[in-house]
Amino acid sequence: MNDMVPTSVLAKQGVAAVGGIAGGIGLVILGGLPSIIGVVAGAVVGLVGLGALSSHDPADKRAGFIAAAAGGLTILSKIGIFSHLAGTFLGIATVGLFGVGIWNAFKFVRGLKSRA
Repeated sequence: MNDMVPTSVLAKQGVAAVGGIAGGIGLVILGGLPSIIGVVAGAVVGLVGLGALSSHDPADKRAGFIAAAAGGLTILSKIGIFSHLAGTFLGIATVGLFGVGIWNAFKFVRGLKSRA
């Protein structure tokens, strides 16, 4: 139970923790923007995500897919017809990113303690 966690695993858990929590905060900010600014910000986030999808690294592709989806949901949540459904999905994604970030932060801290 007290096995020492390798440094590479700790680094991945730390990056995933920061990325998940920062992504959750970003989605909260995107969801709270006014309509026009929200559509523009969603388009920018979506385009950055599509750019990351062209990477050869699987982790970059995963992050690009998440960013593209977040941008698309942000745009749809600002359009009248889709606003409630997309807003619900945006809220679920926010909770999911926070959850993943907090879980990885917990694993990171537990791994650091095993090294002490």
